[in-house]
Amino acid sequence: MSDKLVLAGREFDSRLIIGTGKYASAEVLQKSALASGAQIATMAVKRVDVKTHQDEIVAPLKELNITLMPNTSGAKNAREAIFAARLAREALGTDWIKVEIHPDVRYLLPDPIETLEACKVLVEDGFKVFPYIQADPVLARRLEEIGVIAVMPLGAPIGSAQGLQTKAMIDIILKQSHVPVIVDAGIGAPSDAALAFEMGADAVMVNTAIAASADAVLMSEAFKAACEAGRKAYKAGLAIKSTSAKATSPMEAFLKEAMK
Repeated sequence: MSDKLVLAGREFDSRLIIGTGKYASAEVLQKSALASGAQIATMAVKRVDVKTHQDEIVAPLKELNITLMPNTSGAKNAREAIFAARLAREALGTDWIKVEIHPDVRYLLPDPIETLEACKVLVEDGFKVFPYIQADPVLARRLEEIGVIAVMPLGAPIGSAQGLQTKAMIDIILKQSHVPVIVDAGIGAPSDAALAFEMGADAVMVNTAIAASADAVLMSEAFKAACEAGRKAYKAGLAIKSTSAKATSPMEAFLKEAMK
């Protein structure tokens, strides 16, 4: 059966979204992207050559026919994020935008108030909005109500590789959401990605764990396999956890029959 990721009416085979920062070169980025099987990549508007597109991000990805999801990383408030989004739409010809607003340069935690305000304006302006947020179920619901395409709760601070520290809150978001949930930030190992999918996440976004590894191409392959395994496990249905042991091959009936 088909199991496509559907975002803004478009279908994708891969549920792994990749970032574009921290790669050693454009060549490594392209080879890694190909190995990952990813069909969507996000990049900061501030790092893109908006005039000629002759940079080391857009060109390698376009060669692979990867969908671009520009982001507003670096924006400290709604006004800056809205400006960056409009610049990206004009320069790259896409209405997809990942809204990132983090005024705190140390922890890069998203500002919920400014994010909600920016998303309201951008949705009204016709953008397909993907907000990066803290794992806040209330905020996720409010964003869904104003018309975002998906919500992207963090697993841990950006680039920290701490894994799903917000697992309990992500679980609530997954249970109540009517839009796709993309776990973003903090994923440090393929096992973290697999866990996100086992929980029911629709997609994951990974950058540092791949780009900063010793072998980005091989790590991309590992993440591809982990994402596929986690998704299959979720669809298959995980065994129910129990606080006590349960024999896989009970002897009662066998002994009763044998001792007659």
